[in-house]
Amino acid sequence: MPVMMPKTDTPRLNANWVTPSPGRESTVFPEFRVLGVTVHAVQIPGVIAQMEEWISLRAEGEYIAVTGMHGVMEAQHDPEFRKILDAAGLVVADGMPLVWLGRRHGFDMARRVYGPELMATFCERTASRGYRHFFYGGAPGVAEDLASRLVSRFPGVVVAGTYSPPFRTLTQEEEREIIHAIKDAHADIVWVGLSTPKQERWMFEHRDRLRVSVLVGVGAAFDFHTGRVAQAPVWMRDHGLEWLFRLSHEPRRLWRRYLLYGAEFAADVLLEIFGLKKAS
Repeated sequence: MPVMMPKTDTPRLNANWVTPSPGRESTVFPEFRVLGVTVHAVQIPGVIAQMEEWISLRAEGEYIAVTGMHGVMEAQHDPEFRKILDAAGLVVADGMPLVWLGRRHGFDMARRVYGPELMATFCERTASRGYRHFFYGGAPGVAEDLASRLVSRFPGVVVAGTYSPPFRTLTQEEEREIIHAIKDAHADIVWVGLSTPKQERWMFEHRDRLRVSVLVGVGAAFDFHTGRVAQAPVWMRDHGLEWLFRLSHEPRRLWRRYLLYGAEFAADVLLEIFGLKKAS
């Protein structure tokens, strides 16, 4: 098992205030709904503060869904996936369309909560605090490479372990091994890079078994930070055009997500805004 252990220690949609679930210790963040999916109107500093709060309280099994149009549309087609998003400690706007909708509700959402940026910013701001990071995801060797790069870039970051799962369903024995590995690593945070909806399903299914304060699904952050996949220029990311860049680089893998789901998302949101569609 490739686990690396540390060497060192018009009509507006309803907007409400989110309240913690019973038994959950959370900061209260404003929220709005997009096609029935709750999105929290929070920026990266607020997400980091919440993560640190969960760690300081020794919470267990909180998870953050860093989602955009793709996640919202997966929830339209799969009621079980919607429940997974509903159970998340935070659902944050990784895509600019969700940011624009948040602004439409009157929320001061200057930027998206971009998964790769959230990871890097958290490591930068908390490197001196000794949090233990576990990296789960990526192709063989990618999680180890990511961990090494983050330690080099942000001295003080503590790597509790890494694991790159095979591109198949894990056997029961492999499941037991990775659960024990993460438990034994005494990780505070597990960064999960499996892409949506797989990473959210994994976090939901494992949240109560790992003894970890917080899990964060950051999708392609593993590939971006290790240079395996090119990132869109900042101006494209900030203006809602990252999808076009990524589609041009990986058309066979991403055409369905961006062309079919993208068109369906735009149509459904317009229908909801004008009162012609009610989210289920």
